[in-house]
Amino acid sequence: MNVTRRVPPPRSVAAVLSGETLLPPPIWLMRQAGRYLPEYRAVRAEAGSFLDLCRDPERAAEVTLQPIRRFDFDAAIVFSDILMVPYALGRDVRFLEGEGPRLDPIDAAGIDALDVAPVATALRPLFETLVRVRDSLSPEKTLIGFCGAPWTVATYMVGGRGIPDQAPARLLAAREPALFQTLVDRLVEASAISLAGQLEAGADVVQIFDSWAGILNEEDFDRWSIAPTREIVRRVRALVPGARIIGFPKGAGLRLERYARETGVDGIGIDWTTPLDYARDRLQPVVAVQGNLDPLVLLAGGDRLDRAIDGILAGLAAGRFVFNLGHGILPETPIGHVERLVERVRGHRS
Repeated sequence: MNVTRRVPPPRSVAAVLSGETLLPPPIWLMRQAGRYLPEYRAVRAEAGSFLDLCRDPERAAEVTLQPIRRFDFDAAIVFSDILMVPYALGRDVRFLEGEGPRLDPIDAAGIDALDVAPVATALRPLFETLVRVRDSLSPEKTLIGFCGAPWTVATYMVGGRGIPDQAPARLLAAREPALFQTLVDRLVEASAISLAGQLEAGADVVQIFDSWAGILNEEDFDRWSIAPTREIVRRVRALVPGARIIGFPKGAGLRLERYARETGVDGIGIDWTTPLDYARDRLQPVVAVQGNLDPLVLLAGGDRLDRAIDGILAGLAAGRFVFNLGHGILPETPIGHVERLVERVRGHRS
C-alpha cells in the first residue's frame, strides 16, 4: 500500500502529534457526533438501525461533519463503532435501542474460524465515509479514524456485551491464555488492516480506544493492552510510514507512562482521574497528551466547568496538548455547555 501522507496544517491536531506545541491548543471531543445533537437524531431516525447508519457512507459522513459545522472543532472523528472489526470478521453484531451492543459470545470454534481475509472488503463503507468527509472537510481540520484495542474488543466478543468487570474475557484469558492470544492476534491483524485503510482513505490520524484497559492487573496490562497495541502500531506504520497514532488506555493510571514509551504511539489520551502534574511531568516529555475533562463536569456546566477547563489548560497547555474529554460526551449534555467549552479553550493564551 503506497500512501502519500499529508503534511499536517500548522494549526491542527496532527501538528501536535508531529511535535508542535500550539496555543491555544486544538480541541475535539470523543463522541462529538452523537445523540446530544438534534441534527444527529434526525439522521439517525432516517437511517434505521445504528449499524445501518455506520454502513451508510453518505449519512455517516453527514453526522461526522455535523459537529464541525456547529462548533468549528479542530478535528472530525469518523462516525463508526469499535465493533465494526468483529462485524468485518464475520461475527453477528447487533445494537439494541437503549441497551447497547450485543454479540453472540465467541467460543473456541468461533475463534479458530476467524478469517481476516474479508476484513478490508467488509469495511469499504467506512473507508468511503472517510473519503467523503475528507473531500468536504476544510484542509486545516484533522480527520481522525479509529478502532478498538484488541483487549477491549475481545471483552465484547467473549462476553457478548459490556459487563462492568468484563469477567468472561478475564476468565478466558486466565484459564486458556493460548486461546485468548489467538483471538487477540486475529484482532491485531484486523485492526491494522482497518487503520491502514482509514489512513489511505483520508484520515490524518488514527486513535486506538482501549476503554477497558483499566480493569487489567499489571501482568495482563502488559500482555493484553501494551503488546497488542505495539504490534498494531508496528503493522500500521509498515503499511503507512509516518502514520500518526493516538492510544487511549482508559483507567491505566500510573501505567500510562510505560504504555506511552512501549507502544510507540504519538499521543496518549488520559481520563479525568489522571493527575495533571503526572501528565505534565511524566507523559508530555514522551508523547503529546490529549484529555481530560470529566464528561459529567461538561454536563453540569457553570462555574465548575469553567474552573475545570482553566485548570487543565494551566496544567497542560504549555506542552504538546490536545484538549478533549476524558471519555465520550454524554447524550444529555446541553449544546450551550459545549459552546462555552470551545469558547473558553479558544480564548486561552498563556
